Amino acid sequence: MHFPVYKKIRIGFFIAFTVIIAASIFSYLVAKNLLDNAGRLNHAIEVSKRLEVITRQLKEAEAAIRGYNLTKDSSFLDPSMEERSKRIEREYLLLRKITAESPRQQKHLDTLRQLLTIKYQQLMTGSQTVTVARQESSVKEGEKAADRLDRKVQDMIRIEENQVHEKSKLFHFFSVLWVPVIFISSIVAILIGIYSYVTLTREFRLQLHIESKMKSYQRDLQQNISLLNKTNQELEQFAYVASHDLQEPLRKISTFSDRLQMKYKDQLPPDATQLIDRMVSAVSRMRVLINDLLVFSRAGRITPESITLVDMNVLLQEVLTDLEVTLEEKNVTVTYDKLPEIEGSDTSFHQLFQNILANAIKFASPDRPLVISIRQQVLTGKELGFVKENRWDTLFCRISITDNGIGFDPAFAERIFLIFQRLHGISEYTGTGIGLAICKKIVDSHNGFIFAEGEPGQGATFIVVLPILQGNKNEG
Repeated sequence: MHFPVYKKIRIGFFIAFTVIIAASIFSYLVAKNLLDNAGRLNHAIEVSKRLEVITRQLKEAEAAIRGYNLTKDSSFLDPSMEERSKRIEREYLLLRKITAESPRQQKHLDTLRQLLTIKYQQLMTGSQTVTVARQESSVKEGEKAADRLDRKVQDMIRIEENQVHEKSKLFHFFSVLWVPVIFISSIVAILIGIYSYVTLTREFRLQLHIESKMKSYQRDLQQNISLLNKTNQELEQFAYVASHDLQEPLRKISTFSDRLQMKYKDQLPPDATQLIDRMVSAVSRMRVLINDLLVFSRAGRITPESITLVDMNVLLQEVLTDLEVTLEEKNVTVTYDKLPEIEGSDTSFHQLFQNILANAIKFASPDRPLVISIRQQVLTGKELGFVKENRWDTLFCRISITDNGIGFDPAFAERIFLIFQRLHGISEYTGTGIGLAICKKIVDSHNGFIFAEGEPGQGATFIVVLPILQGNKNEG
């Protein structure tokens, strides 16, 4: 399956953008995890520091009491046990604030509070003068309390260390993936960038080549158009002159045959009279053919000056008036919708509808009165379904002219619009086979469409599709 270049580039940029977004998200997760890990490490250090301060101050207080008990030197009690207890309490409160988000640490701190209360009492008691037995008992109790405090402090430190370890493992996991992800995404982005550059360069060179060829084709096309216009003018002049030159011999043949019949009518044998009649009939058909060729050569020749807004209702009335005698003779019934105004050549439209209606009258069925129905619809190009996309927004008038005449085989629906194409012999129906060709030429010159549908013995429908305005000159 072939993809256009712009689709490939679009897909490539989408992949690159997706890779960059994924790498950015992953980098954000790594950075966030790193910051969380650093924050957790700082938190653990801060908790350990506070616990160490509490432990140290307790040991210093105990050492001061021992020194005082041994030497009775009051300088060991400076600062006092009460002051030392307040310092420890401040560290405890700060530690409680730091660990406020950890329920486990808060429970440990509750136990630590109880232990510290016992320790405060021991320190206050130890700072007073007591007996030797009492001192030994206080020392043992102090050691037990100190051991319990150390164990509780170690428990709290282990909790912090475990949390730091968990964060470290998560960070290690992200950091192990981060380098390959960034590397792979960078390689993918670089490859896509190189591919896009190469593709765009190739496309740019191809575009330059196409533009060069287009300019060459435009020059050739302009020359061919000029040559074609010149040829058409020469052909029109030739057709006009040739037709007029052909008319002169026909007039002479007609004149001489008339004189021959008038002067020697009684002397001519019956066979000679019959030959003259056939010659006159052939001359008459030749004159009609030449006139039709002249009409065909001029049909569809419109200029910007000849384009006006045509009231199709008035035009249709004029056509029916021109055909009034024939319509009455054939007992034809014509029904029609109200038609819109359409831009175009008034003369060409008159000829178009007159030819179609005359064709319907000519091929009326001998078994029933002829009924002609004219219907219209205003549709967009998109609704029509057969015009190019650049004309989808253009308004068209679809005019259908239906009759109940003899009809025709659908296989000849396109053939009947070709010049000199006849579906019946001259002996059956008169005509040169140019009328419908003229209709197609007129419709084509107005950027429209014409179709024919029919069934033998049932009738025919001619569909004329004309743009309401002639602003869009593109072929459909």
